[in-house]
Amino acid sequence: MSRNVITIDADASVSDAIKTMLSHHIGGLPVIDQSRALIGILSDGDFIRRVELGTEKRRGRWLAMLAGTSQVALDFARQHGRKVNEIMSADPITVDENMPLEQVVQLMESHGVTRFPVMRDKSLVGMVTRTDFMTAIANLGLERLSPSANDDQIRAAVIAALGHASWRPAALNVSVHDGIVNLRGNIRSDNARKAATVAAENVAGVKRVEDQLSKITYPPPEEDYGGGDFVSLEEEPSTEDDQPF
Repeated sequence: MSRNVITIDADASVSDAIKTMLSHHIGGLPVIDQSRALIGILSDGDFIRRVELGTEKRRGRWLAMLAGTSQVALDFARQHGRKVNEIMSADPITVDENMPLEQVVQLMESHGVTRFPVMRDKSLVGMVTRTDFMTAIANLGLERLSPSANDDQIRAAVIAALGHASWRPAALNVSVHDGIVNLRGNIRSDNARKAATVAAENVAGVKRVEDQLSKITYPPPEEDYGGGDFVSLEEEPSTEDDQPF
C-alpha cells in the first residue's frame, strides 16, 4: 500500500480537489472531516458525469420515475456540486492493514472499485490501489531456483510445474538443452498452449521455451467427456533424456 496518503477536506472545493489529484498524479482522495475522520472518498470516476462537460445524465419523465426522486436528486447534486462533500462517495469500503491480499482482490472485483483506504482501527494509514499490485510484482524476485541450475534440474522443475494442471498437454515430452525448453505433446486449446508455455517460462534458469505442442480438434468438444484440455493418448516415443510423464 501507499503510506503517504494525500487527503482532502470535505468542505474543499471541487476545483481544489481536481488540482490536488492532477498535481500528485493520483486517481482518488480520501475525504476527511474536521476531526480528521474518514467520511468518504473522491475518485476520478466522479468527474465523468458533469454539467461542465455536458455529460450529465438526462432522463425523461418515465425514466426519472423509474429511478426514483431520491436517485435523481443525488445524481443532480453530484453532477452540479461545488464542494467535495457534495460529490464524494460517502461511507467508503475500507480494508484493514492486516487483511490478506486475496481478500482485497475479491473486494475490488466484487465492488468494481480500484482503490481502498487502509485502516488501523479507526485511523487512516494508507491507500491500496491496483497500481500498488503492479509495483509489488515489479519488486518481487521471481526466481525460485538458482539461475545456474543445470538442464536436469530445469526439466524436473518444468515437469513439476505442469504435472498437476488440468490443462496440461497429453503425452507431454519435455527436453532441455542449455536452458532452452522444448515442449512436445497434444493440447486442446490455444489458451492451454499459452498456459503451458507460461508455466515453463516461470521456471528459474529457463532461457527460452520452444513450443512444439500440437492442437487437436477431434473429437468435438461436446463429445469430450468433461470438456477439459487433457486427453488420453498413447505416449510418444522418447529418448533417454526426453522422457514422458
